[in-house]
Amino acid sequence: MNPFFNNHGPFSIFEIIKSLKINLQSTHKDEVKDINDLLNANVNDITFFHSKKYKDLANKTKASYCITTSALKNDLPRNCVPLIVDNVLVSTSIVTEKFYPDAVNDNFDYTGQDIDKTKFKGKVKYGKNVLIGENVSIGSNCLIGHNTIIEKNVIIGNNCSIGSNSIIRNTLVGNNIKILDNCVIGKHGFGFFPNNTKNIRYPHIGIVQINDNCEIGCGATIDRGSMSNTIIGKNTFLDNQIHVAHNVKIGENTIIAGQVGIAGSSVLGKNVKIGGQTGISGHLKIGDNVEIAGGSGVIKDIPDNSKVMGYPAKNIRQFLRDNK
Repeated sequence: MNPFFNNHGPFSIFEIIKSLKINLQSTHKDEVKDINDLLNANVNDITFFHSKKYKDLANKTKASYCITTSALKNDLPRNCVPLIVDNVLVSTSIVTEKFYPDAVNDNFDYTGQDIDKTKFKGKVKYGKNVLIGENVSIGSNCLIGHNTIIEKNVIIGNNCSIGSNSIIRNTLVGNNIKILDNCVIGKHGFGFFPNNTKNIRYPHIGIVQINDNCEIGCGATIDRGSMSNTIIGKNTFLDNQIHVAHNVKIGENTIIAGQVGIAGSSVLGKNVKIGGQTGISGHLKIGDNVEIAGGSGVIKDIPDNSKVMGYPAKNIRQFLRDNK
């Protein structure tokens, strides 16, 4: 969860039910402290469950309440009261905005000021026209290039190099990190619900976490999480012009070539290698030690130790046989 956004809760369960415009005959008088995903929700939290794919997580959730459908409610444990709605994701957006109203919009950081006027003057080596926002921490032996903006709510470790023309916000950067030129990290993801009159923007209350010894190539865009965090595992290298969408988890020691796109909520294991111009659909699980050839289209889970290529991506030997 994002440690930088203020939680406006708790709210009574009756307030939440009213905001969702649903009927629930219940004697519960609980106060709901927070909204979280199935895995991370605790007692007195509310969560959401919208797909059978998450049945195992739903069955083990500690949440006291869950926004879900009639078809899915029986997969919840007894400790979790189902709140039945027609559209789980829209309803979840309404409740998330109630708890975190500041997480909907992502306007520029007006708190930013010239680094010469901050405590980092003399501590950080920097180029021209560098701006720093509020609630920023920068470790020792760091470099920041020309025209870069470290917006509010960023923690940068030691021995880091941030290139020119980059923007970073809502991000935890580990030690020994290289972020090259023209990157945008920590902005909200492509999360909204289409509507004929006005698209409904989904709050993004997660962060980006980049672990130690990573390199992020030029022109990379890494979106912060919507409900959970976007995580780049340690010693992972991203080439140029890569897009990592909200909630994506990338395991350690992974290498990703240029122009790869990874859609929201997909999870990549350790020691994964991905060739250039590959596309990975959302909500997938890519196992450890997987190799994906360049130009592939991944639309289903890939087990550990697999080598795949093509569209749709399949075992590389099968692909070669099919394309003789």
